[in-house]
Amino acid sequence: MILRPRILFIANAGPTVGGGHVMRSLTLARALAEHGADCVFLAAPAVAEILDVFGPELNREEAVSLEPAAIVRGAVGMPFDAVVFDHYGLSREEHEAIAAGRPSLIIDDLADRPLGGSIILDPGPARTAEDYAGLTEAPALLLGPAYAPVRPEFAALREQAIARRGGPVERVLVALGLTDVGGVTSHVVDRLRRRNGDVAFDVVLGSRAPSLPGLRRVAAHDPRVSLHVDAQNMAELTLNADVAIGAGGSTTWERCVLGLPSALVVLAPNQRPAALALAEREAALLVEREGNDFDAALDRVSVRLIKDATCRARLTAASLELCDGLGAERAAGALLEVISGPRKRKD
Repeated sequence: MILRPRILFIANAGPTVGGGHVMRSLTLARALAEHGADCVFLAAPAVAEILDVFGPELNREEAVSLEPAAIVRGAVGMPFDAVVFDHYGLSREEHEAIAAGRPSLIIDDLADRPLGGSIILDPGPARTAEDYAGLTEAPALLLGPAYAPVRPEFAALREQAIARRGGPVERVLVALGLTDVGGVTSHVVDRLRRRNGDVAFDVVLGSRAPSLPGLRRVAAHDPRVSLHVDAQNMAELTLNADVAIGAGGSTTWERCVLGLPSALVVLAPNQRPAALALAEREAALLVEREGNDFDAALDRVSVRLIKDATCRARLTAASLELCDGLGAERAAGALLEVISGPRKRKD
């Protein structure tokens, strides 16, 4: 039995990929560390930038890039007992080459390629085991929002959030991703503030977001707009918001845990299946970024979200039912159980 396992994390990040892979991996790493694991990230510059802000305490090994061949080369010879992958560009060949027989957990949302690994974690609300048939021989599938890696501070505020939902809309949380793909944040904020004169806007984005310079100018003369750059208090911002316009990525589950009525803006194809499933369950409203009618669709959804109290109540109830925020602990327990088998470290 390995008393203090060393777990390698390989997560993707970048201007087009966003930072969600690193953020949810960071959440899982902290859950594992609570149980005594030593977690280390194979960190290319894009990953290291996120870790510097949100996970400075975590160990990392430098990587030249996040291209599959470079990752395989970088991992060769590293001492670790298990590996966690959160990188859509890697498939079974790379998973098996890096893990080399060690336990591994793969975080996925796509079910679109062969996967290696001991455990597959896919938090999609409509995901079933049949989706991975023929794609993996992993003995464990952790499927659905119950396994979504959500930071523990969200679950800690769940009861408080439930108690305050249901009032009028006074604060709107706008959180469309740290990397602000395509400068979407400034576009959304501009439309919202021109049509909703009586509400305040908490706008969350990263320090390198292309929308940031323009939004700084807006915030300087519009007191309704508050900017939160590389926010460390997302749980508090989510608690205090009355509705949200958010990206359809991993932060979806944070809003669900706190029952925040939300509209999801689908910014990438991989976000669409989960977003559609949430909309079908009446746990979120949906806006597609692609297409000529984005502005009109955003206007319709935001009016409904802000003006329709019955809609908000329905969204709150359905989202609370989907996710309780304890997924990271469940996933960490599953991986540690596999690691605790009779294995020896391969250096």
